[in-house]
Amino acid sequence: MENTKDLLFRFILKDSYLSSEELKVHSCELFYFIIHPSCVSILHNPEGKADSSGMFDGYDSCSEDTSSSSSSEESEEEVAPLPSSLPIIKNNGQVYTYPDGKSGMATCEMCGMVGVRDAFYSKTKRFCSVSCSRSYSSNSKKASILARLQVTGKPPTKKAKVLQKQPLVAKLAAYAQYQATLQNQAKTKAVSLESFSWGNYINSNSFIAAPVTCFKHAPMGTCWGDISENVRVEVPNTDCSLPTKVFWIAGIIKLAGYNALLRYEGFENDSGLDFWCNICGSDIHPVGWCAASGKPLVPPRTIQHKYTNWKAFLVKRLTGAKTLPPDFSQKVSESMQYPFKPCMRVEVVDKRHLCRTRVAVVESVIGGRLRLVYEESEDRTDDFWCHMHSPLIHHIGWSRSIGHRFKRSDITKKQDGHFDTPPHLFAKVKEVDQSGEWFKEGMKLEAIDPLNLSTICVATIRKVLADGFLMIGIDGSEAADGSDWFCYHATSPSIFPVGFCEINMIELTPPRGYTKLPFKWFDYLRETGSIAAPVKLFNKDVPNHGFRVGMKLEAVDLMEPRLICVATVTRIIHRLLRIHFDGWEEEYDQWVDCESPDLYPVGWCQLTGYQLQPPASQSSRESQSASSKQKKKAKSQQYKGHKKMTTLQLKEELLDGEDYNFLQGASDQESNGSANFYIKQEP
Repeated sequence: MENTKDLLFRFILKDSYLSSEELKVHSCELFYFIIHPSCVSILHNPEGKADSSGMFDGYDSCSEDTSSSSSSEESEEEVAPLPSSLPIIKNNGQVYTYPDGKSGMATCEMCGMVGVRDAFYSKTKRFCSVSCSRSYSSNSKKASILARLQVTGKPPTKKAKVLQKQPLVAKLAAYAQYQATLQNQAKTKAVSLESFSWGNYINSNSFIAAPVTCFKHAPMGTCWGDISENVRVEVPNTDCSLPTKVFWIAGIIKLAGYNALLRYEGFENDSGLDFWCNICGSDIHPVGWCAASGKPLVPPRTIQHKYTNWKAFLVKRLTGAKTLPPDFSQKVSESMQYPFKPCMRVEVVDKRHLCRTRVAVVESVIGGRLRLVYEESEDRTDDFWCHMHSPLIHHIGWSRSIGHRFKRSDITKKQDGHFDTPPHLFAKVKEVDQSGEWFKEGMKLEAIDPLNLSTICVATIRKVLADGFLMIGIDGSEAADGSDWFCYHATSPSIFPVGFCEINMIELTPPRGYTKLPFKWFDYLRETGSIAAPVKLFNKDVPNHGFRVGMKLEAVDLMEPRLICVATVTRIIHRLLRIHFDGWEEEYDQWVDCESPDLYPVGWCQLTGYQLQPPASQSSRESQSASSKQKKKAKSQQYKGHKKMTTLQLKEELLDGEDYNFLQGASDQESNGSANFYIKQEP
């Protein structure tokens, strides 16, 4: 058997092919040889291990010319991996899947060609032709494409072709169905996602992101600690020619939420290899992790000639420097454990009738966000997105306990596997004393309109429930049956005393059809014979939230709550934030509380695997502009509240099953009989 030194010579001098299995077996030993730039001599580490700091002994002698060859397939043209789930096609009693399923189709283990299984050679259908079968047998030392795919995770390097032996109609039908699926998926995307990078977006515009400590509900929100600029971390070294992953130390240059701009130690003021990464990622470690884990520290190839003693350089640079806590990765993992699980039952607002709740079942949990499917949805498409701390979800039995309207389910018993969520998992509301002076029906106040979150409107308390909950309606825009009343708690940051907007120079939206403008509260109260809710009953707490105007973040578009978008804080009124969606006009802005669970740090979507919607594209803005013109025209038309629900029902019929989410209904700008819905749509 060849020794490690001989294998290394083969690898460097490219005298022969070094298989992935050989590399895997000898990788540990290979790393303790030091490669001379001339590729003539090899120095062996006599101890067979790295020193206590994780540095390679003698690596300092390497120059920037040091290089290693890659496997032969890396130089070939690569294509995107084939989809894992594809449609089943039936033709003349035969079942096919396109293009790589278990029945109907097959993949050649030699060349990677995809084709109809019956057209393949031999009884086992492993090869597309006699030639591939013989080549595989005569060259057994080389791994097949499938073997390389399993070892390296890379897709086949030859473009797949469909063999022309089975009836062409079956293959064409499969391909057509596959293309239709891709087109349908493309329609649900707002803009191209590939071109957006938070790092480039922040750097090119000198933006500042809201710090993670502003988001107490987000992972690490309460234990971000002293993570700041100049903190040192150990990260993978991408400027290296060695065949496996090695690490080097980098310092944080700039923070943007979870994302950090890093610079390798030794580059001083040179930003040429600066890079962005998510601090909570699995490849980011505190200084000392490599030494404890037996991983090598290797300086970047670009600067490896700068110092002859890298160990001394690091000792000098790192003395007194800050790094991540030793248990940082453990804290990240713990902060991303969520108590809500699939199959849990909850009560959630009915997105078609805001005044009541319905039973829904947790379908999935992503970063604490829940996809809830209404229990009566047979095809499981009637869903609703919200955070587990949202005030819109409650434990089973909540509605009955406070006197809230509730839609009884047609399902007489729980489905198998479904179970009620424990009440202690839900966000707690502040206890209030309703025995003394309290809110009463008919009292006036100002409230954020949940159907148009860019406006604060004149509102009325329509019903007082138990435990401090109130049913509120927007004056001039209420349905006759009260189906658009919405429930706020007395301590909610979304309701305000009379005069709040005037004091804070916010435009108050008067009742629809009210002609005595500018609106004056004193005159309106006298004309309606109403009284204002006492100021002392409203929530006056203003936390030290840390937000500043201009900060970037990721925010839920509550008009389409499954979407999380690139956003900016544009105004701050005490604890109230005005959130602007980048690329969209101001009509789509939202008033949101500083502690809303629908706001997240930059990098949250990347960390949790949720899809981020980038700023609107040019086509989206043009479409938006046309919508805005219709909007302005509608403002001059009188609205009759009784027809609001009729218009909502009309929209539901026109959509014929499309998503119709809470906060996505008729806006404040909707006119009498109009079927236009001025909401932010996903292009």
